Amino acid sequence: MVKAGNACLLKLEGVSKTYRGGSTKAVDSLSLEVRPGEIFGFLGPNGAGKTTTIKMIVGLLMPDNGRIIVDGHDIVKDPVSAKMRMGFVPDDPNLYNRLTGLEYLNLVADIYGVSAAERTRRINDLLSMFDLTSEVKDLIQSYSHGMKQKLALTGALLHNPPLFILDEPMVGLDPRSSRLFKDLMRSHCDQGYAVFFSTHILEVAERLCDRVGIIDKGKLIACGSMDELRKLSNETDESLEDIFLELTLPEEAD
Repeated sequence: MVKAGNACLLKLEGVSKTYRGGSTKAVDSLSLEVRPGEIFGFLGPNGAGKTTTIKMIVGLLMPDNGRIIVDGHDIVKDPVSAKMRMGFVPDDPNLYNRLTGLEYLNLVADIYGVSAAERTRRINDLLSMFDLTSEVKDLIQSYSHGMKQKLALTGALLHNPPLFILDEPMVGLDPRSSRLFKDLMRSHCDQGYAVFFSTHILEVAERLCDRVGIIDKGKLIACGSMDELRKLSNETDESLEDIFLELTLPEEAD
């Protein structure tokens, strides 16, 4: 288990990304911070730059400009240390189909240096929470999409990293697992850690997140708590969905 040691667990400074052959920036001068103890929701329309941003945070893509710091470690200059401090689950986990679920989890635990006693405890607790105990010795290729999502979440949580990076984590989860996972996210942050996740389910983000950032056309157009976001429209009771639509709907031509 890696302990958090910085006042900011995730910091993006002027991060930009343009795909080869493209003329428009997928992410454009993006700056934001995720602090210890908070669940941070990352919202935006399809194609806004959410997944590109997440792939840069976890080191799957390199930014063209700017810096990404994970618990004090630059993801470009010190990628191993940065990645040891995060757990990542993409929106469509690509797991090793010819391994059993338990073999996969032990592989992940080996990579992150989780001790035998700690991995046994955490694997048992997480499998019980996600109702996967009876299937964990089956080949992953026999799993449904929802089961693969649960296994990927279990693997990402095994080393209890200071920062969770989650891309649409609720997709494929049944209502019970979804509720328990939300509770686990809050419990994780109560330890002084943080969660950064993207979602299209705005009601979940409104209830769960301490702060949200809204990205559109690669730019961060709003960031803050619900009270801070409501000040943008001077409406004290607006929902996150109302605010999101106001900020991201395309302007009508005259």
